[in-house]
Amino acid sequence: MIVKSSDAERYVSRPPEGLVAALVFGPDQGLVRERAEKLAKSVVPDLADPFRVAELDEALLGSDPARLADEAASLSMLGGRRVVRVRSAGNALAKLFEAFLEGPKGDALIVVEAGDLAKSSGLRSAFEAADNAAAIACYPDSARDIADVVRETLKADGLTIAADALDEAVAALGSDRGVTRREIEKLAIYAHGTGRVTLEDVRAVVGDESEGRTEEVCDAAGEGDMAKLDRALERLWITGMSPVAVVRTALSHFQRLALVKSQSAAGGADAAIKRLRPPIHFKREVSFKAQVQRWTEPALNETLDVLLDTEALCKTTGVPAEAATARALFQIAARARIRG
Repeated sequence: MIVKSSDAERYVSRPPEGLVAALVFGPDQGLVRERAEKLAKSVVPDLADPFRVAELDEALLGSDPARLADEAASLSMLGGRRVVRVRSAGNALAKLFEAFLEGPKGDALIVVEAGDLAKSSGLRSAFEAADNAAAIACYPDSARDIADVVRETLKADGLTIAADALDEAVAALGSDRGVTRREIEKLAIYAHGTGRVTLEDVRAVVGDESEGRTEEVCDAAGEGDMAKLDRALERLWITGMSPVAVVRTALSHFQRLALVKSQSAAGGADAAIKRLRPPIHFKREVSFKAQVQRWTEPALNETLDVLLDTEALCKTTGVPAEAATARALFQIAARARIRG
Protein backbone atom coordinates (compact mmCIF):
# COMPACT_ATOMS: atom_id res chain seq x y z
CA MET A 1 0.00 0.00 0.00
CA ILE A 2 0.99 3.62 -0.49
CA VAL A 3 1.19 5.80 2.60
CA LYS A 4 0.28 9.42 1.88
CA SER A 5 2.81 12.06 2.90
CA SER A 6 0.26 13.67 5.20
CA ASP A 7 -0.18 10.35 7.05
CA ALA A 8 3.47 9.28 7.16
CA GLU A 9 4.38 10.57 10.64
CA ARG A 10 1.32 9.03 12.25
CA TYR A 11 1.85 5.78 10.35
CA VAL A 12 5.48 5.23 11.39
CA SER A 13 4.65 6.05 15.01
CA ARG A 14 1.72 3.62 15.16
CA PRO A 15 1.94 1.09 12.29
CA PRO A 16 -1.00 -1.32 11.82
CA GLU A 17 -0.75 -4.75 13.44
CA GLY A 18 -0.80 -6.61 10.13
CA LEU A 19 2.19 -4.78 8.69
CA VAL A 20 4.90 -7.22 7.57
CA ALA A 21 7.34 -4.87 5.85
CA ALA A 22 7.78 -1.19 5.03
CA LEU A 23 9.89 0.54 2.40
CA VAL A 24 11.06 4.00 3.46
CA PHE A 25 12.59 5.82 0.50
CA GLY A 26 13.17 9.20 -1.10
CA PRO A 27 15.65 11.99 -1.80
CA ASP A 28 15.67 13.24 1.82
CA GLN A 29 17.92 10.60 3.36
CA GLY A 30 17.81 12.25 6.77
CA LEU A 31 14.04 11.89 6.81
CA VAL A 32 14.32 8.31 5.49
CA ARG A 33 16.59 7.44 8.39
CA GLU A 34 14.39 9.24 10.94
CA ARG A 35 11.16 7.57 9.82
CA ALA A 36 12.77 4.13 9.48
CA GLU A 37 14.11 4.36 13.03
CA LYS A 38 10.77 5.57 14.37
CA LEU A 39 9.02 2.67 12.65
CA ALA A 40 11.54 0.16 14.01
CA LYS A 41 11.28 1.61 17.52
CA SER A 42 7.52 1.07 17.47
CA VAL A 43 8.43 -2.63 17.81
CA VAL A 44 11.86 -2.60 19.50
CA PRO A 45 12.58 0.52 21.60
CA ASP A 46 16.31 -0.25 21.81
CA LEU A 47 17.65 -0.69 18.26
CA ALA A 48 21.02 -1.73 19.67
CA ASP A 49 19.48 -4.94 21.04
CA PRO A 50 21.29 -7.74 19.12
CA PHE A 51 18.66 -10.33 20.09
CA ARG A 52 15.75 -8.41 18.54
CA VAL A 53 17.34 -6.41 15.70
CA ALA A 54 19.10 -7.77 12.60
CA GLU A 55 21.01 -5.57 10.13
CA LEU A 56 21.17 -6.53 6.44
CA ASP A 57 22.01 -4.75 3.19
CA GLU A 58 21.61 -5.27 -0.55
CA ALA A 59 25.04 -6.84 -1.02
CA LEU A 60 24.43 -9.46 1.67
CA LEU A 61 20.96 -10.35 0.40
CA GLY A 62 22.24 -10.47 -3.17
CA SER A 63 24.71 -13.19 -2.23
CA ASP A 64 22.37 -14.96 0.23
CA PRO A 65 18.69 -14.30 -0.60
CA ALA A 66 17.46 -16.87 1.93
CA ARG A 67 18.86 -14.73 4.73
CA LEU A 68 15.79 -12.46 4.59
CA ALA A 69 13.33 -15.26 5.38
CA ASP A 70 15.71 -16.76 7.93
CA GLU A 71 16.00 -13.51 9.88
CA ALA A 72 12.27 -12.81 9.61
CA ALA A 73 11.46 -16.24 11.06
CA SER A 74 14.08 -16.17 13.82
CA LEU A 75 12.90 -15.95 17.42
CA SER A 76 14.42 -13.67 20.03
CA MET A 77 16.16 -15.53 22.85
CA LEU A 78 14.56 -13.18 25.36
CA GLY A 79 11.15 -12.95 23.72
CA GLY A 80 9.42 -10.12 21.89
CA ARG A 81 8.87 -9.33 18.23
CA ARG A 82 12.01 -8.72 16.17
CA VAL A 83 12.95 -6.09 13.58
CA VAL A 84 14.97 -6.76 10.44
CA ARG A 85 16.55 -3.61 8.99
CA VAL A 86 17.66 -3.60 5.35
CA ARG A 87 19.88 -0.64 4.44
CA SER A 88 20.81 0.79 1.02
CA ALA A 89 18.21 -1.29 -0.84
CA GLY A 90 17.80 -1.02 -4.59
CA ASN A 91 15.84 -2.53 -7.47
CA ALA A 92 18.05 -5.63 -7.41
CA LEU A 93 16.00 -6.75 -4.41
CA ALA A 94 12.60 -6.25 -6.07
CA LYS A 95 11.99 -9.93 -6.95
CA LEU A 96 13.16 -11.08 -3.53
CA PHE A 97 10.70 -8.84 -1.68
CA GLU A 98 7.88 -9.55 -4.11
CA ALA A 99 8.23 -13.26 -3.35
CA PHE A 100 8.68 -12.72 0.38
CA LEU A 101 5.55 -10.56 0.70
CA GLU A 102 3.47 -13.21 -1.09
CA GLY A 103 4.39 -15.76 1.60
CA PRO A 104 6.07 -14.01 4.56
CA LYS A 105 7.86 -16.03 7.22
CA GLY A 106 7.78 -15.33 10.96
CA ASP A 107 6.40 -12.19 12.59
CA ALA A 108 9.39 -9.80 12.41
CA LEU A 109 8.83 -6.32 11.05
CA ILE A 110 11.03 -5.72 7.98
CA VAL A 111 12.12 -2.07 7.63
CA VAL A 112 13.79 -1.29 4.31
CA GLU A 113 15.68 1.97 3.62
CA ALA A 114 16.31 3.14 0.06
CA GLY A 115 17.27 6.24 -1.88
CA ASP A 116 15.11 8.08 -4.38
CA LEU A 117 13.10 5.55 -6.40
CA ALA A 118 11.21 6.27 -9.61
CA LYS A 119 7.50 5.43 -9.83
CA SER A 120 8.41 2.61 -12.19
CA SER A 121 10.89 1.11 -9.71
CA GLY A 122 10.40 -2.62 -9.20
CA LEU A 123 11.21 -2.41 -5.49
CA ARG A 124 8.75 0.42 -4.94
CA SER A 125 6.04 -1.38 -6.93
CA ALA A 126 6.45 -4.55 -4.86
CA PHE A 127 5.67 -2.69 -1.64
CA GLU A 128 2.93 -0.51 -3.11
CA ALA A 129 1.06 -3.52 -4.51
CA ALA A 130 1.17 -5.65 -1.36
CA ASP A 131 -1.63 -5.44 1.23
CA ASN A 132 0.73 -6.44 4.04
CA ALA A 133 3.42 -3.88 3.18
CA ALA A 134 3.79 -0.11 2.96
CA ALA A 135 5.73 2.30 0.76
CA ILE A 136 6.58 5.56 2.54
CA ALA A 137 8.10 8.36 0.45
CA CYS A 138 10.35 10.98 2.07
CA TYR A 139 10.65 14.25 0.16
CA PRO A 140 12.40 17.48 1.27
CA ASP A 141 10.46 19.47 3.85
CA SER A 142 8.35 22.43 2.82
CA ALA A 143 8.90 25.79 4.54
CA ARG A 144 5.93 25.02 6.79
CA ASP A 145 7.36 21.60 7.70
CA ILE A 146 10.75 23.13 8.54
CA ALA A 147 9.12 25.78 10.73
CA ASP A 148 7.19 23.08 12.61
CA VAL A 149 10.37 21.03 13.17
CA VAL A 150 12.25 24.10 14.41
CA ARG A 151 9.51 25.12 16.85
CA GLU A 152 8.89 21.59 18.16
CA THR A 153 12.59 20.81 18.65
CA LEU A 154 13.29 24.08 20.45
CA LYS A 155 10.16 23.70 22.57
CA ALA A 156 11.48 20.35 23.85
CA ASP A 157 14.50 22.28 25.17
CA GLY A 158 12.33 24.95 26.79
CA LEU A 159 12.97 27.54 24.07
CA THR A 160 10.79 29.73 21.88
CA ILE A 161 12.00 31.51 18.75
CA ALA A 162 11.43 35.05 17.47
CA ALA A 163 9.53 35.39 14.19
CA ASP A 164 12.45 36.91 12.26
CA ALA A 165 14.78 34.25 13.65
CA LEU A 166 12.39 31.51 12.52
CA ASP A 167 12.24 32.99 9.01
CA GLU A 168 16.05 33.06 8.87
CA ALA A 169 16.34 29.45 10.05
CA VAL A 170 13.73 28.21 7.57
CA ALA A 171 15.57 29.93 4.70
CA ALA A 172 18.86 28.28 5.64
CA LEU A 173 17.55 24.74 6.23
CA GLY A 174 15.50 22.07 4.52
CA SER A 175 17.58 20.02 2.09
CA ASP A 176 17.77 17.09 4.52
CA ARG A 177 15.80 16.36 7.71
CA GLY A 178 18.86 14.97 9.49
CA VAL A 179 20.89 18.08 8.71
CA THR A 180 17.99 20.28 9.84
CA ARG A 181 17.73 18.51 13.20
CA ARG A 182 21.48 18.72 13.83
CA GLU A 183 21.50 22.44 13.09
CA ILE A 184 18.55 23.04 15.43
CA GLU A 185 20.21 20.99 18.16
CA LYS A 186 23.33 23.17 17.86
CA LEU A 187 21.09 26.23 18.05
CA ALA A 188 19.39 24.89 21.20
CA ILE A 189 22.75 24.32 22.89
CA TYR A 190 23.90 27.82 21.93
CA ALA A 191 20.74 29.46 23.30
CA HIS A 192 20.43 27.21 26.36
CA GLY A 193 19.19 29.09 29.40
CA THR A 194 18.07 32.21 27.50
CA GLY A 195 14.48 31.07 26.96
CA ARG A 196 14.23 32.58 23.48
CA VAL A 197 16.21 32.18 20.26
CA THR A 198 16.95 35.46 18.50
CA LEU A 199 17.93 36.38 14.95
CA GLU A 200 21.50 36.94 16.15
CA ASP A 201 21.57 33.42 17.59
CA VAL A 202 20.50 31.89 14.27
CA ARG A 203 23.06 33.89 12.31
CA ALA A 204 25.80 32.89 14.75
CA VAL A 205 25.05 29.17 14.67
CA VAL A 206 23.16 28.06 11.56
CA GLY A 207 25.03 27.85 8.29
CA ASP A 208 28.50 28.53 7.03
CA GLU A 209 29.73 30.74 9.87
CA SER A 210 29.58 28.01 12.49
CA GLU A 211 30.44 25.19 10.09
CA GLY A 212 33.63 26.98 9.11
CA ARG A 213 35.18 26.02 12.44
CA THR A 214 35.00 22.31 11.71
CA GLU A 215 34.63 22.05 7.94
CA GLU A 216 38.38 21.48 7.52
CA VAL A 217 38.18 18.58 9.97
CA CYS A 218 35.17 17.10 8.16
CA ASP A 219 36.78 17.42 4.73
CA ALA A 220 40.05 15.90 5.95
CA ALA A 221 38.17 12.90 7.38
CA GLY A 222 36.05 12.54 4.24
CA GLU A 223 39.13 12.73 2.01
CA GLY A 224 41.13 10.29 4.12
CA ASP A 225 43.91 12.84 4.67
CA MET A 226 45.35 11.79 8.04
CA ALA A 227 48.00 14.50 8.26
CA LYS A 228 45.52 17.25 7.43
CA LEU A 229 43.04 15.85 9.95
CA ASP A 230 45.68 15.76 12.69
CA ARG A 231 46.62 19.42 12.11
CA ALA A 232 43.00 20.56 11.84
CA LEU A 233 42.00 18.82 15.08
CA GLU A 234 44.95 20.30 16.95
CA ARG A 235 43.92 23.81 15.88
CA LEU A 236 40.29 23.07 16.73
CA TRP A 237 40.99 21.88 20.28
CA ILE A 238 43.04 25.02 20.94
CA THR A 239 39.94 27.15 20.26
CA GLY A 240 38.02 25.26 22.97
CA MET A 241 35.47 23.79 20.55
CA SER A 242 33.16 21.26 22.20
CA PRO A 243 33.84 17.68 21.02
CA VAL A 244 30.09 17.01 20.91
CA ALA A 245 29.66 20.03 18.60
CA VAL A 246 32.40 18.65 16.36
CA VAL A 247 30.69 15.25 16.21
CA ARG A 248 27.35 16.86 15.36
CA THR A 249 28.87 18.96 12.59
CA ALA A 250 30.55 15.83 11.24
CA LEU A 251 27.16 14.09 11.31
CA SER A 252 25.70 16.95 9.30
CA HIS A 253 28.58 16.77 6.81
CA PHE A 254 28.28 13.03 6.20
CA GLN A 255 24.48 13.22 6.04
CA ARG A 256 24.86 15.77 3.25
CA LEU A 257 27.32 13.47 1.48
CA ALA A 258 24.80 10.62 1.79
CA LEU A 259 22.03 12.84 0.43
CA VAL A 260 24.05 13.87 -2.63
CA LYS A 261 25.21 10.28 -3.19
CA SER A 262 21.63 9.02 -3.23
CA GLN A 263 20.59 11.72 -5.71
CA SER A 264 23.62 11.43 -8.00
CA ALA A 265 22.28 8.48 -10.00
CA ALA A 266 19.28 10.51 -11.17
CA GLY A 267 20.91 13.81 -12.16
CA GLY A 268 24.62 13.67 -11.37
CA ALA A 269 26.58 14.90 -8.37
CA ASP A 270 26.89 18.50 -9.60
CA ALA A 271 23.13 19.02 -9.78
CA ALA A 272 22.59 17.37 -6.38
CA ILE A 273 25.29 19.52 -4.76
CA LYS A 274 23.72 22.70 -6.16
CA ARG A 275 20.39 21.78 -4.53
CA LEU A 276 21.89 21.61 -1.03
CA ARG A 277 20.67 24.16 1.51
CA PRO A 278 22.60 25.77 3.04
CA PRO A 279 24.87 25.58 -0.01
CA ILE A 280 28.44 24.28 -0.03
CA HIS A 281 30.94 27.16 -0.08
CA PHE A 282 32.55 27.44 -3.51
CA LYS A 283 36.01 26.88 -1.99
CA ARG A 284 34.90 23.44 -0.77
CA GLU A 285 33.04 22.23 -3.87
CA VAL A 286 35.99 20.34 -5.39
CA SER A 287 36.71 18.51 -2.13
CA PHE A 288 33.03 17.79 -1.47
CA LYS A 289 32.48 16.36 -4.95
CA ALA A 290 35.60 14.18 -4.61
CA GLN A 291 34.24 12.85 -1.33
CA VAL A 292 30.91 12.00 -2.96
CA GLN A 293 32.76 9.97 -5.59
CA ARG A 294 35.00 8.28 -3.00
CA TRP A 295 32.27 7.04 -0.63
CA THR A 296 29.56 4.41 -1.13
CA GLU A 297 26.09 4.66 0.41
CA PRO A 298 26.60 1.65 2.74
CA ALA A 299 29.91 3.09 3.96
CA LEU A 300 28.28 6.47 4.62
CA ASN A 301 25.50 4.81 6.62
CA GLU A 302 28.09 2.95 8.70
CA THR A 303 29.99 6.20 9.25
CA LEU A 304 26.84 7.90 10.52
CA ASP A 305 26.40 5.04 12.99
CA VAL A 306 30.00 5.52 14.20
CA LEU A 307 29.38 9.23 14.78
CA LEU A 308 26.08 8.62 16.58
CA ASP A 309 27.79 6.09 18.86
CA THR A 310 30.59 8.58 19.50
CA GLU A 311 28.15 11.31 20.48
CA ALA A 312 26.49 8.95 22.96
CA LEU A 313 29.90 7.94 24.30
CA CYS A 314 30.91 11.58 24.84
CA LYS A 315 27.66 12.44 26.60
CA THR A 316 27.04 9.38 28.77
CA THR A 317 30.45 8.06 29.86
CA GLY A 318 33.54 9.39 31.55
CA VAL A 319 35.88 8.85 28.60
CA PRO A 320 37.85 11.93 27.41
CA ALA A 321 35.52 13.43 24.80
CA GLU A 322 38.29 14.92 22.67
CA ALA A 323 40.05 11.53 22.46
CA ALA A 324 36.83 9.69 21.59
CA THR A 325 35.98 12.23 18.89
CA ALA A 326 39.47 12.14 17.40
CA ARG A 327 39.45 8.34 17.38
CA ALA A 328 36.16 8.25 15.47
CA LEU A 329 37.34 10.80 12.90
CA PHE A 330 40.61 8.95 12.28
CA GLN A 331 38.64 5.72 11.92
CA ILE A 332 36.49 7.44 9.28
CA ALA A 333 39.56 8.83 7.51
CA ALA A 334 41.11 5.35 7.44
CA ARG A 335 37.98 4.00 5.76
CA ALA A 336 38.10 6.83 3.21
CA ARG A 337 41.71 5.92 2.36
CA ILE A 338 40.74 2.32 1.71
CA ARG A 339 38.00 3.45 -0.64
CA GLY A 340 40.22 6.00 -2.42
